[in-house]
Amino acid sequence: QVQLVESGGGLVQAGGSLRLSCATSGLTFNRYGLGWFRQAPGKEREFVAALSPSRSRTSYADSVKGRFTISRDDAKNTGYLQMNSLKPEDTAVYYCAARITFPSTWIGRDQSSYDYWGQGTQVTVSS
Repeated sequence: QVQLVESGGGLVQAGGSLRLSCATSGLTFNRYGLGWFRQAPGKEREFVAALSPSRSRTSYADSVKGRFTISRDDAKNTGYLQMNSLKPEDTAVYYCAARITFPSTWIGRDQSSYDYWGQGTQVTVSS
């Protein structure tokens, strides 16, 4: 059974940093693509970042490029989203998602591509 559990959200001032974690179970390392999405109040859920199964490819939304970094630690079965230079518009519930897939270079920017989701963690950035 696949499970994803996010943690690391919280309240931070603009310009600050947070690292979100996505603890996984039931997944084989290098056999799943990882994605982060977010949903702000009154808005649709949107793509933030994605990592290929091989960890060789990444993709970012233009709004976070250069500020956020997606990664995965296979020894810990955990994915991460390092968020720097946070802005008030980054305030949202952040979700991690996974898809068991080949090829190892697969990247998913569309949330419908993912099969498994975490429960979300709240990130609030104050101005």
